[in-house]
Amino acid sequence: MKITNDLYGGSLALLTDLYQFTMAYAFWKEGRGEEESVFNLFFRKNPFKGGFTITCGLSYVIEFLQQYQFVEEDLAYLRQLKGHDQTPLFEEEFLSYLKNLKFQCQVDAIPEGTVVFPHEPLIRIQGPIIQCQLLESPLLNLINYQSLVATKAARVFEAAKGEMIMEFGLRRAQGIDGALSASRAAYIGGCSSTSNVLAGKLFNIPVAGTHAHSWVMSFDNELEAFHRYAHAMPNNCVFLVDTYDTLQGVRHAIEVGKALREQGKELLGIRIDSGDLAYFSNRARKMLDQAGFQDAKIVASNDLDENIITSLNDQAADIDTWGVGTKLVTAFDQPALGGVYKLSAVRKDEDWNYKLKLSEQAIKVNNPGIQQVRRFTSNGKMVADMIYDLNTELSEDYVLIDPMDVTRRKKITSGVSYRDLLEPIFKDGQLVYHEPDIHEIREKVRNEIAQLDKAVRRFVNPHSYVVGLEKSLHHLKTELILKLRHLK
Repeated sequence: MKITNDLYGGSLALLTDLYQFTMAYAFWKEGRGEEESVFNLFFRKNPFKGGFTITCGLSYVIEFLQQYQFVEEDLAYLRQLKGHDQTPLFEEEFLSYLKNLKFQCQVDAIPEGTVVFPHEPLIRIQGPIIQCQLLESPLLNLINYQSLVATKAARVFEAAKGEMIMEFGLRRAQGIDGALSASRAAYIGGCSSTSNVLAGKLFNIPVAGTHAHSWVMSFDNELEAFHRYAHAMPNNCVFLVDTYDTLQGVRHAIEVGKALREQGKELLGIRIDSGDLAYFSNRARKMLDQAGFQDAKIVASNDLDENIITSLNDQAADIDTWGVGTKLVTAFDQPALGGVYKLSAVRKDEDWNYKLKLSEQAIKVNNPGIQQVRRFTSNGKMVADMIYDLNTELSEDYVLIDPMDVTRRKKITSGVSYRDLLEPIFKDGQLVYHEPDIHEIREKVRNEIAQLDKAVRRFVNPHSYVVGLEKSLHHLKTELILKLRHLK
């Protein structure tokens, strides 16, 4: 993909928080820099009060890790950082260590476009603790936002019931990075095209668009504006009809459509960007049909999201294509996914020492171990997910225990189909994963969501999909908690 190279043309190794460097330096000073460790990236709650999440951003992670190195400009910057006593923050030997650092971790991840749930590791990284620690912030940055937008787009797609969705969010996105990654994630989640031409080029996403009100306003009248646009682009005529009077705009679009037809061209459609979209789309549909333009599409925009689209469909609005922008790329009403990255195991000699973080809030006590996620399915539907430890021998019958409520348990009998979700991405720092193209990832989202029960997919008070700790891992976690609280 080479997106970061195309945009920045240099090292991104400094894309992390300062405290990652201070911890890395302290590990190095303690002689623990090469100590083997395991970290997991996961989130604690589904966004938008929904029942599922779509994981996205792995392709960015792969590119970032393939290019991971500290160049001289990075080291020069770190060299001039000072502590509170105005002495160098880092010793020169540590900077030499960074200069020679070569990425050598093992990375396993759940592929992009997979339906995932709270507490499941989206990425598991194993390797020298300095490397794993330095990667915390960039990995969260690359996964959190794209997963959030992909999930929003999947919800919009569900609401649109298969109708086309154009992503219009470039002008409202948070900067260039936000616009590009949002366009990519939105397409993966279900949008059919983007207005962002650079995103179309970089990611091979179809681009689409109409014209703005300024085109109409630049002429003496709307009819002339439509005629001139049709003259310039007879093969791309979707007219924005609400600059002055929406229904009059539809009449003008029909008039120009008839002139196009005489030239052997067709009016592709109209776009409505304001007002009562249900009312105006119904009226416009009747007018277009009566004029012989049954194939002309009606595009609607104006701060749409899954809830407004659902309402408009409930009102039987005659809308064929949805233009969704601001509320999609900004992931409106959920500004962040809230993904976290936690240490779960360290190994000094041969034996693993499992770790967890305690908290007075149960949701913030992370799961220990070298984790994998096993998904059980029956008759083409997802049944439950089990988080288990790779070093634990599993029994034939699985007992899943809710990490938030130990009284909630589910037994999975032998013979049920399953697959393990985390796949090898890097081994000893070398890429071993074959990346699917963006269109395959988008199709995967559709297939994954189709396997979810409708009760999990609904927007209001969705049913909770079963995700549990395998009983041995639950027992191990409980023992660690008791030990750390000095209750055992």
